[in-house]
Amino acid sequence: MIGLKIPKKEANRIRLILQEKSILNHEWKIRRLDDYVYIPLTQRPDAELLRDLNLLNSNLIETEFEKLQKRPQSMEGCLKGRIPPEKMDEFKKSFDIIGDVVILEIPDELEEEKYLIGEAALKFTKRKAVYRKKSEIKGVVRTRELEHLAGDDQPVTIHKEYDSQIMLNVKEVYFSPRLATERKIVTDQIKEGEIVIDMFTGVGPFAINISRRHQVKIYAIDINHHAISYLKKNIENNKLKGEIYPIEGDVRDVLNDLNIQADRVIMNLPGTAHEFLPIAIKHLKPGGIINYYQFSRDFEEPAERIKTAAKTRKVKILGQRKVKSRSPGVWHVAIDAQIS
Repeated sequence: MIGLKIPKKEANRIRLILQEKSILNHEWKIRRLDDYVYIPLTQRPDAELLRDLNLLNSNLIETEFEKLQKRPQSMEGCLKGRIPPEKMDEFKKSFDIIGDVVILEIPDELEEEKYLIGEAALKFTKRKAVYRKKSEIKGVVRTRELEHLAGDDQPVTIHKEYDSQIMLNVKEVYFSPRLATERKIVTDQIKEGEIVIDMFTGVGPFAINISRRHQVKIYAIDINHHAISYLKKNIENNKLKGEIYPIEGDVRDVLNDLNIQADRVIMNLPGTAHEFLPIAIKHLKPGGIINYYQFSRDFEEPAERIKTAAKTRKVKILGQRKVKSRSPGVWHVAIDAQIS
């Protein structure tokens, strides 16, 4: 097929012009060899265009190009013609990507197609491992069962969030990449020198993001032994301005043993965080802030729970937002409350 042989140093300039003139052939790969680049064309350029490009007829060549394999634009594109159309509607097209790991939700109705879907996810995302959720998050250590579908059965990965690197094992700890924006919102609220209690830290995404940007002291607590182990690795793997003290145990026992008064308490355990509000407020300085999370249909109920737990202390709601949807009409909501 027809192509242009041009020096490498001229390749980008000429490619852009050919694209603008609509004669760059996007179905074939541009080839590079030694000091030259070979560009596939849809048609032979006229003499005037060659003059504009400072090229000669000798730059025009007949050669072979490799067909460009176009990446599917969606999971549906990967599965088109391979799963009956009536079943495609049942497949939840959203999925979580954690580092090199993909975690899917596949309904029971697609049990027979689960490996096909796993391979499609592997191809579409270009990650290394694909798992399927087999249970809800359960237990005090907040883990779920995962079934390996495709790629390497390697659940340990490093997830990059902004400039932080979060190492974890997706089978042993809870981590949601969908909270990245929320973690940035809280990080932006932090003032230098704050003392922070991160009550359900997990592998430390809040603590790492905050300490990477601010000179603070963070007491990062979790009952999951594996989570604290990975938090310690994450402290080593990230360049931090602040200090993080990882502590394994039930937050009630830990805080009862420690004489800490914090400027801020982070409470990202939306299912049961309300049970820990009294002890959080007990360890909060006057004027301190609670970043509180709850599953709720509105903002009124979680705000009221904070006010009830504060008893005679004055509560000022500084902010409230929907973090992500949990189910129809129910949201993972955030309440920022200052307690005098």
